[in-house]
Amino acid sequence: MTQAVTIESPTATEGATARIAPQPLLSVRGLTTRFRTERGTVAAVDDVSFDVAVGETLAIVGESGSGKSVTALSILRLIPDPPGRIERGQILFGGQDLLKLTDAEMRGLRGNRIAMIFQEPMSSLNPALTVGMQVGEPINQHRRMPWSGALAKARELLGAVRMSDVEARARAYPHQFSGGMRQRAMIAMALACEPQLIIADEPTTALDVTVQAQILDLLKDLAQGVHSALILITHDLGVVARYADRVVVMYAGRVVESAPARQLYAQPRHPYTRGLMASVPRLDGDTGKRLVPIEGQPPNLAALPVGCAFAARCPQAVDACRSARPPLREIGPQHQVACILES
Repeated sequence: MTQAVTIESPTATEGATARIAPQPLLSVRGLTTRFRTERGTVAAVDDVSFDVAVGETLAIVGESGSGKSVTALSILRLIPDPPGRIERGQILFGGQDLLKLTDAEMRGLRGNRIAMIFQEPMSSLNPALTVGMQVGEPINQHRRMPWSGALAKARELLGAVRMSDVEARARAYPHQFSGGMRQRAMIAMALACEPQLIIADEPTTALDVTVQAQILDLLKDLAQGVHSALILITHDLGVVARYADRVVVMYAGRVVESAPARQLYAQPRHPYTRGLMASVPRLDGDTGKRLVPIEGQPPNLAALPVGCAFAARCPQAVDACRSARPPLREIGPQHQVACILES
């Protein structure tokens, strides 16, 4: 059941950004992914660029349809072709362009050096295999460990994600698990080969608020334990405030703002970011303040306007906003915004 979202002041570790290694683990540059539809060609991801450093948690936030999940699937080269296609850009992982790898080389990376936790675990877990076999499979495949050792490691991982009676859980099937337990199993699978990068796509959407917090705390702690970078895809700004070191805000397939989490919450600069924050409750300010929804609807991705995609919904828009697309530019230390009204 959907419950009200609350925002707290960001609690990412003070100075986390300063301790991040200068060389990014992942660099996405000019990524553009399009889909052919009955309405025309849809630019689901349009010239997107960002970095993720070793040990960093990057949140990608935006409304449904903003391009968050397609960005993640593009990184893993899981875009179905047809109808989708990565048209251009670079996805540099450890200095290697993933778009230039063969399919076999990408299969060697997925679940090994890069892992993904999907939004709905029941559609990702195989109903015909025990959970223990599914957690152990990446170890067997990528580490060439015999099944006896892989299953023993799987039980160890199930214990690490705080499941009780791991022997019984490892022999159980996904339908015998609750939603929270299935998501824990997905985290165990993702961590099986101690990946350098974990991508979590709305990992707590179907869970109640209490279980959400447990799962996200667990994911963050375990990712830090294996020194993994984490990309957290979400529409929940409360999640962003608590867990992210840095934030990328997407709208209509484009990045409209990017900044360290504390900086973004202290001074959001894009009208869309401010609108997102004004539309959910807060715990660190005036809790009695009236919530302000973002009026209007996102644009048709098959017929994006010439100028700023948010202009039709923006209360501050001027004529110049509708005549040219604003570039993403630096307005402060590590702070980028795509808005002609900000300098």
